[in-house]
Amino acid sequence: MGKRGRPKADVIKTRIVTIRMSDAEYHMLREYSDKRQQTITETIKKGVDLLYKTGK
Repeated sequence: MGKRGRPKADVIKTRIVTIRMSDAEYHMLREYSDKRQQTITETIKKGVDLLYKTGK
């Protein structure tokens, strides 16, 4: 019988980042994510990538 379960990812993500936000900041983040039909995590990752690329 073959392997069961989720296949292993190429890049294992072990880091967890926690931040504190005001209600207004969270509302803006949630609204932005919902409008673009993506998760909050995807939104934050794209934001970090954009900051990294434009900061050079």
